[in-house]
Amino acid sequence: MNSNSTEIILVRHGQTEWNRIERFRGRVDIPLNNTGLEQAQAIATRLAKLSKPAMIYSSPLERCLKTAEPIGKATGAPVQALDGIIDIDYGDWQGLTPEEAEKQYPDVYRVWLSAPHKAVIPGGETLDQVRARALAALEQAAQQHLGQTIILVSHKVVCKVLVCAVLGLDNSHFWYIEQDNAAINVFERNGLSYLVKSINDTCHLERVR
Repeated sequence: MNSNSTEIILVRHGQTEWNRIERFRGRVDIPLNNTGLEQAQAIATRLAKLSKPAMIYSSPLERCLKTAEPIGKATGAPVQALDGIIDIDYGDWQGLTPEEAEKQYPDVYRVWLSAPHKAVIPGGETLDQVRARALAALEQAAQQHLGQTIILVSHKVVCKVLVCAVLGLDNSHFWYIEQDNAAINVFERNGLSYLVKSINDTCHLERVR
């Protein structure tokens, strides 16, 4: 990596109970469950061997901060909340299961599954809005850390749209990108271009139940 590049490690937070039973989470501040806490420690152990980050940026929600904190302890890097990578605002869907959302909002839910980039969730954000503010936050952070490595800890939707962005794909490809709990993605930003090194890496979770 040269002095004009930034290595970016993008991490999805560990498991919560709403991940386990599958509810739309959004801005609801749900804590990690026991599995999620173990996953956070596994990420920290892996990243301490993989990199020496200058800074860890986290969504301000607890599930991300509690994932970021062990990484900070393991790597010695400070943790800073970054509003631009907070989870999507699911509006009226927050707290619903997919089945409940489909029953209450059948037309919108159908669009969400078939053309997610066109879905307008009542009271919530679109994927384009999420991508615009998350990518702006990522690029500003990267510009501040030229020649260094940074870690961003965020959410499934944010990670998926950012991976689409660095791959040069629009948000219609949203469902073609997977982001498991505690997944690690690595890419390098050089100017306005990105080199993708790994996506949805979860090999560090082999010993986590």
